Amino acid sequence: MSQNVDPTREQFDVFKSLPRDTPIMMLNLVRLNAQAVYPDGETITGAEAYSRYGEYSGPVFKRLGGSILWRGRPECVVIGPPEEQWDVAFVALYPNSGAFMAMVTDPEYRAIVVHRQVAVADSRLIRLGQAEAGAAFSV
Repeated sequence: MSQNVDPTREQFDVFKSLPRDTPIMMLNLVRLNAQAVYPDGETITGAEAYSRYGEYSGPVFKRLGGSILWRGRPECVVIGPPEEQWDVAFVALYPNSGAFMAMVTDPEYRAIVVHRQVAVADSRLIRLGQAEAGAAFSV
């Protein structure tokens, strides 16, 4: 059963209540379904469906000023629930939260988000604000 694929209304309301005029990063952690089944019955792998999502959403993401800051290959969970294994991990940068909002409400994007919805078994999408980098762990 799919879980944590789309934000709840409450989560989206919190997102919208945060500052809108600063760059934001979105940490994406994604676990894919072994099989993705489309509403019309087409069945492919979750990886194939997620690749379609990336191919079709990429132009919208780029048009709104988005870019991928970092992409990694998850290998193991060192701290955290062992069942939280991820297939995809990346950090997306948006010029501001308005760009993210524009993407998720864009008619072109809304028409292709089905690829993500059938591909994803579970995910985490965490909004990050900018903080100063350094050589030590700090708050």
